[in-house]
Amino acid sequence: MSTEVLEHPDLKDADTGPEMFHYVRKEKIAESAVMGTFVIALCGETFPVTKVPKPGSPVCPQCKEIYESMAE
Repeated sequence: MSTEVLEHPDLKDADTGPEMFHYVRKEKIAESAVMGTFVIALCGETFPVTKVPKPGSPVCPQCKEIYESMAE
């Protein structure tokens, strides 16, 4: 019997750059967090809500631009 060291690569998602938070409809956030349903961000990205942004977290530039244009 021999002992070999097998290389085991880290199984991570593809590096998509820094994690960004998106603007979504406020009334959909709790439902998504509890039920796991998907929300649609202003930029069109679809995902389940799994994290809460902290102050200073990076925001999706497309979502921010759309949101700011709606406020005018």
